[in-house]
Amino acid sequence: MTRIYHNPRCSKSRQTLELLRNHGVEPEVVLYLEEPLDAATITSLLGKLGITAAQLMRRSEQDFKDNNLGRADISEDQLLAAMVKYPKLVERPIVVVGDKAVLGRPPENVLELL
Repeated sequence: MTRIYHNPRCSKSRQTLELLRNHGVEPEVVLYLEEPLDAATITSLLGKLGITAAQLMRRSEQDFKDNNLGRADISEDQLLAAMVKYPKLVERPIVVVGDKAVLGRPPENVLELL
């Protein structure tokens, strides 16, 4: 099964979803801004992506700046808690197939999972 963590207001997320559909894949669409992810789900996604919480953060978001999340001394657990509290901080889109995942930035990244 293919799943996309999607924000319909994001052009890259829309492009990634369209690319999947153009390749005959109808993914399960998770609107993570409407139903925020819990820490366990984010941790699982990080493992599938092979990246750290800091690498999954959208640094340009106001919540990132307002909460001083770029500090050198911030822990992974603090970053996870911030992504749970402020779902906009999660980079998007994330596409998952089985035990692997990629960020759809650029959208063509998802082709390696198909």
